[in-house]
Amino acid sequence: MTEPPKSCDLLVVGGGILGLAVARELLARQQGASLCVLEREPELGAHQTSHSSGVIHAGIYYAPGSLKARLCVEGARDLYAYCDQRGIEARRDGKLIVAASDDELPRLDELERRGQANQVPGLRRIGADEIAEVEPHARGVAALHSPATGVVDFTRVARSFAADVEAAGGSVVTGCGVTTLRAGDGVVRVEHARGSTDAGYVVCCAGAWADRLAVAAGGDPEPRIAPVRGTYLKLRPERRDLVRASIYPVPDPDLPFLGAHFTRTLDGEVLLGPSALLAGGYGRPETWRLMGRFWRYGAAELGRAASRRLYVRGLRRYVPDLRPADTLRAFAGVRAQALDRKGRLVDDFVVDRTEGALHVRNAPSPAATSSLALARLIADEAEKG
Repeated sequence: MTEPPKSCDLLVVGGGILGLAVARELLARQQGASLCVLEREPELGAHQTSHSSGVIHAGIYYAPGSLKARLCVEGARDLYAYCDQRGIEARRDGKLIVAASDDELPRLDELERRGQANQVPGLRRIGADEIAEVEPHARGVAALHSPATGVVDFTRVARSFAADVEAAGGSVVTGCGVTTLRAGDGVVRVEHARGSTDAGYVVCCAGAWADRLAVAAGGDPEPRIAPVRGTYLKLRPERRDLVRASIYPVPDPDLPFLGAHFTRTLDGEVLLGPSALLAGGYGRPETWRLMGRFWRYGAAELGRAASRRLYVRGLRRYVPDLRPADTLRAFAGVRAQALDRKGRLVDDFVVDRTEGALHVRNAPSPAATSSLALARLIADEAEKG
């Protein structure tokens, strides 16, 4: 087992895909620097990295000019190139975003506008008759087709990033959760499960623990992390022919979630989901404000979580041949979603600083797609510190 060093020039907290991408970028810029990544779990990428549908997003959803919009488009391009270089399979299967009824068409129009403004490659509008040409079992009144959307095994990508870090002279330590950061005398003492490490500079990519570490280091309490539990179903093997690639709904513009969808993964599985239920933070005022604002959505999600029939009923709007008996339980994971003090969902990437450290305070989807581009932005910010 690799032991954490007593001291190093640079330390990254978090061994998910983003933390490893940041470590890789820092070592590329600071050649000869000593760097260590500390990950609390026994395996790398144990949370958001490995508990998703593995979609490489093309950049359709995000407000033009936002970090998400710019870094998703850049990051997808860079990720495909990286996978080509490393021999990692990344399949451009494409996806449909389907308007199931006429009242969803204005939102589809807005997505098309955003996608064009964000220069999403190959994005096109198709009519009801063309939907079945792309996805024979899908139905809707119109759709956007994104041929640049793909799928990849993000865990494999994260492990490749870790190998790059080690090849550049860095170390990656698992089973070593960080509890606090204490800055003073030109170093940051990082206290962790195996003692402490003195670092010249620290970058925290701690996901669901991001707010706690920032506050422990003397940072602002806001934004707070509200863990969101997402549960997936999957199609039985004999029913996988219902979906060729990916089928998504038109999302609710008031929520930073894309809605339950269908995705064919690299191994041929077809995932359905995820749901979106708060998994903690109930003692905080901002969480209660969020729940008060979206109580109808929350009640519907509770129903879907309790009943496979209700879960499937929503998805049948897009694939009418789907039946509850066609599905099996797959997996569940927790996503880290930031809230401001008024209980509003933070809809872009957020970083801030404490003495000697940079904290990634909000990095939900499309952070995995954007990981290489987002790592450059984080490294730029770290260099300023």
